[in-house]
Amino acid sequence: MLARKLFSVVLIVIALFLIAMGARLLFMGGSPYYVLIGVVYAVSAILMWKSSTKAVLLLGLALLATVAWSLYEVGTAYWGLFPRLLVPLGLFFVGALVFASLKSMRLWSLVGLVAFAGFFARAFMAVPEVAAQKSGDYKIAQPANTPSDWTAYGRDTFGVRYAPFTQINRDNVKNLQPAWTYRTGRDTKIPNSADQNTPLQIGNTLYACTPQNAVHAINATTGEREWLFEAKASTYAWARCRGLGYHKDAAAPAGQACAARIIGNTVDGRLFALDAKTGALCPGFGNGGVVNLRERMGEIGPGYYYQTSAPLIAGERIVVGGWISDNQKIGEPAGAVRAFDVRSGALLWAWDPGNPEVAKDPVNGNSYTLGTPNMWTHAAYDPALELIYAPMGNAGTDYYNADRPKESLKYNAALVALDARTGRPKWSFQTTHHDLWDYDIPSQPALLDMKNDQGQTVPAVLAFTKRGQIFALDRRSGEPIVKVEERPVTTSGAIPENTVAPTQPYSGMPLIGKPRLSEASAWGMTMFDQLICRIDFKKLRYDGDFTQPGLDWSLSMPGALGGMNWGSASYDPENRRLFVNDIRLPNTRRLIKRAEYEAIAKVRKPTPDGHGLAPMEGTPYGVLTGIWNSALGVPCLEPPLGTVTAIDLDSRQIAWQVPAGTAEELGPLGIKLRLPLTLGMPTYAGTSTTAGGLVFFAGTQDYYLRAYDAATGQELWKYALPVGSSATPMTYISPVDQRQYVVVSVGGAARSPVVGDYLMAFALPSKP
Repeated sequence: MLARKLFSVVLIVIALFLIAMGARLLFMGGSPYYVLIGVVYAVSAILMWKSSTKAVLLLGLALLATVAWSLYEVGTAYWGLFPRLLVPLGLFFVGALVFASLKSMRLWSLVGLVAFAGFFARAFMAVPEVAAQKSGDYKIAQPANTPSDWTAYGRDTFGVRYAPFTQINRDNVKNLQPAWTYRTGRDTKIPNSADQNTPLQIGNTLYACTPQNAVHAINATTGEREWLFEAKASTYAWARCRGLGYHKDAAAPAGQACAARIIGNTVDGRLFALDAKTGALCPGFGNGGVVNLRERMGEIGPGYYYQTSAPLIAGERIVVGGWISDNQKIGEPAGAVRAFDVRSGALLWAWDPGNPEVAKDPVNGNSYTLGTPNMWTHAAYDPALELIYAPMGNAGTDYYNADRPKESLKYNAALVALDARTGRPKWSFQTTHHDLWDYDIPSQPALLDMKNDQGQTVPAVLAFTKRGQIFALDRRSGEPIVKVEERPVTTSGAIPENTVAPTQPYSGMPLIGKPRLSEASAWGMTMFDQLICRIDFKKLRYDGDFTQPGLDWSLSMPGALGGMNWGSASYDPENRRLFVNDIRLPNTRRLIKRAEYEAIAKVRKPTPDGHGLAPMEGTPYGVLTGIWNSALGVPCLEPPLGTVTAIDLDSRQIAWQVPAGTAEELGPLGIKLRLPLTLGMPTYAGTSTTAGGLVFFAGTQDYYLRAYDAATGQELWKYALPVGSSATPMTYISPVDQRQYVVVSVGGAARSPVVGDYLMAFALPSKP
């Protein structure tokens, strides 16, 4: 009797919440379900207080009605059903259980328990978003399995992260085990610091860097240190080192110092060259081995102009861009892309997006044009065409475009092909017009051969965007080889100062991401926080793709994190299959008039990276941005929140798509529940693929390195890392013991407070 009284109290509290908040949603034009089900639960509570078994009947009818409504709204999508059915299932089970003393109710309590347990158990099963249709014809190459070097961030300058090795393959990857672990000793207490490094491998040496730009030379077979160079770099925001560059002078006499050199850049704006054998600075390079990258780039303030991505070695040239904190002010440091002589460090050329007259040194002033789009991520290089493919961001004030230099407008969010000899643009392709959403091109382009719409195989370049759009272009001319369509988009809601594009480009390649959002796609872990997210959706202005930032709160999907981000893609040339990973986190956003911004900034500290509260000095506005989360800190978007996807470039269809990782290290209100729910979490870093039919990936929010079957997406192996990883794995064959190793930097998952300083290598127990 007491249990029924207590349960009736629980039911009435639930009912009152659903009626009150459901009525609010209904008056905003939303679903009437929550009000109606709240009324049903209120009646059930009264009947339960009276110990009437009709309460259980009513709870059962409510469950059946909820199932019907849920199937109508989201079909059979499990994660769409999860918050809708979990509570009604649980209430029916408990309702029958408190009457278990009655023989007629025991069966129903058992049915409720089995249904609840079975439904909840599905949350731990990784089910593909897109299942592989066929895999039997997936080709496994037959390489010689001889050692070859990983000489650039993407293995080579083509940016495809493909290793022609089959020692570790689909049949034996289950036996992969740790071979050695190296500790960099980096300071893990530095804020805004993340280890995102993919090491180089030259012969029997790995070259890795830390967020403070220390360079570690490590024996690739044993994991022992060979030398250490301490750059001792520091920054105001976002300390990262994603990679290094390598150059070998084939004509240099044997034993000559710096005949082979490691090129690094730093988060305080330096470019340096090290002897690959000793780690000593190369004395003939710049000033004692160092070039100051901040010269002639404009006024350098906190968070302005530094390097997070690896330098590109394009023949005898070092090509660099730079990162600038978003949304700080109009006229931030220049976005010029520059090339330096790999031996002397002398400036060879500069491309100034704001001034076509610039060939090397600035003209009409002491710096390159301020406020132009920058290349903060990795470029690619085709040595046969002598073209550098520069993926550009946009001017520093993402949500205000009134004062962008006119000459540079066509280069915002554009892929630009630069002549490697002169730096002059050969062609450009813009992926977002008049960008107002921080839709930089964040990824290194992939250079590969691909069929065009006419069925001819041509040299292609693929541009990966935060929009989830992949643009396939002829890398000789920049012409689309897969149809690109200009579609009308919303222009309402914008501030009067902004220039708004009436159309935007859409690619014929598969979209990686969510379709248009709706109230029904708002999500939560339970029906309660889902209801709040549905109310939020109604409160926010959302006009689909390219919802304009304005003075009211708006919703932007994809958000500023993507779509795809800096991890880029990998590619299997044998099967013409592309592998990408993505992020699905909508942004909320509001522009704030200057006086209001100043008042908010007195009580809330602006964020150093410009995502959050940011000043946009020199404009009439500041800005507030955030992730669209529920009160529990859970994203209001139906999972998956990130996937790993294979695309067949012949059919241009998704071959398979799987949710990326689990919520094992996450939970509501920041409480780790240790439940490996297969939600598919936002992904960082990228994939690498091998001739052995494997895709390696570690950039999930749980702490695992995984190997997927490249043919099907099936998880074949995973290893629990000491902390998470936000780095792209790489692999090589040791020239000493002839074993294949897989190496990943393990410094902490993205946005996780749990960090480390590990570099971990894995191998089979013995060489096959």
